[in-house]
Amino acid sequence: MTGVLFCSLSAFVTSHATPRILRHPPELLQWMTVSGSERKVFITFEIWIFFLQKLMDSLQGAFIHPPEPSAARFIMNVPVNWEKRILKSLNSMCTELGIPLARKRPVPEQKELTNKWNEMGTDEPGNADTHSLFFHSDILKVLVGLKNPNNERSDDLTVRSHWGLIQVSLNVRDIPQMREMYPELGLTYGQLGIDDHTHVPPGSHLFFCISVVVSEQDSAAAQQYSRQGCPTGLRAQLWSLILNTTNDPEDITHYEQLKARVIHHDLLVDNLIYKDVKLTASNDDYYFVFEDYLYQVLLCFSRDTAVLEHFNYNCATPPKSCIQSKSGSEQCAVVYPPNGVIPFHGFSMYVAPLCFLYNEPSKLYSVFREMYIRYFFRLHSISSHPSGTVSLCLQFERLLQTHLPQLFYHLREIGAQPLRIAFKWIVRAFSGYLSTDQLLLLWDRILGYDSLEIVAVLAAAVFVFRAENLMEVTSLASAEAVLADLSTLKVMPLLQIFLFATSV
Repeated sequence: MTGVLFCSLSAFVTSHATPRILRHPPELLQWMTVSGSERKVFITFEIWIFFLQKLMDSLQGAFIHPPEPSAARFIMNVPVNWEKRILKSLNSMCTELGIPLARKRPVPEQKELTNKWNEMGTDEPGNADTHSLFFHSDILKVLVGLKNPNNERSDDLTVRSHWGLIQVSLNVRDIPQMREMYPELGLTYGQLGIDDHTHVPPGSHLFFCISVVVSEQDSAAAQQYSRQGCPTGLRAQLWSLILNTTNDPEDITHYEQLKARVIHHDLLVDNLIYKDVKLTASNDDYYFVFEDYLYQVLLCFSRDTAVLEHFNYNCATPPKSCIQSKSGSEQCAVVYPPNGVIPFHGFSMYVAPLCFLYNEPSKLYSVFREMYIRYFFRLHSISSHPSGTVSLCLQFERLLQTHLPQLFYHLREIGAQPLRIAFKWIVRAFSGYLSTDQLLLLWDRILGYDSLEIVAVLAAAVFVFRAENLMEVTSLASAEAVLADLSTLKVMPLLQIFLFATSV
């Protein structure tokens, strides 16, 4: 039955698919000149084609790359222990510092916070003794410890599969499959960030076409454009359109309600947020000016129960803790923090790049929340999802092993496993490592393809780019030194060369 459905969808999409608007701008221009009613019919038809294509791709993936039940079931059991460990650390910090998990602020403190809401970066808020509960290295230790006992008896293992740190058997794409997945990144396609350095003049043909897409609120077309990069002046609008975020009165009211919750109640996780912003974004040359925005967005984020939605498609469960005196009683165990997300070191870097696009806190908040619910939570969650951190790490190792096995083997032999260096890039989606303009070009493609897979591809491409120097290193420290500064790298040339300009 499923095979018949797949064949029917494939035939329908193939026979009805309209020309890709990015490949044929003149045809798009002709489409722009038709009447409004005809255009709306066309847009509706295009959206249906887009979603049918997504469904067809999913069905095709089920046939070509069926999931491995044993690995999936094995990984599903791991987050439980990881969550218990984090909660134990949180409760220990609560006891050591003598700070309650939550408390109502006295009225004078509420007034003080209200008055300095837009100037929180000028103080030293939070408890100085607070420390991050976990780092990216702690997540990596958990991933390295993942071992499926069924693999020990598998005949499908090769010597190379044991070279890397990830020893879980999941299906990830190889380079030929990547080329099929990301055709718009090919050398024959124009790319913003290469051909015109991301600047598209307002009077240009491309700017006009994208402006019409924005005015028509065509999310599918916006996502298609994003695959080849968004013009700097229209990126904020395109991203909002792709993410279906708005800044309506209801959204502003919701943000103000969250702000009121911050002012009325103090949470222990607030100290974690203050500490993280001070240690990361405030010390970054690109993002230190947005310190106030980061406090505002992240404090409101911690109170937003709508964020719990992502646990519906995540094998993890929201952390619960007892905030009353009856310790250990299930009756008083509540989700803590209210959004179910305990911030870790570097968490604020998910928000920082968005500050370049949105200057209204309520709009910035809406976009960040949607980005987190769709993508960012997978970067620090342990699951078998194709965009999950386990799959991305395995993807990175497989790509590098296939592309440059001699480099991978050399680094492994000197104790500099590539993933130990690249994991911090992956878990942050390169935020804080690339220059901001290049990072936004990378995130354009994440939104365009609705996948984090491109992050693993770029991590492998960086190693290939620095391969000559890496072959000369003799220790982990020297390898890290070679890859310490990525701020001068150009994302799109690296991705194109890695995927399309090399033979595999």
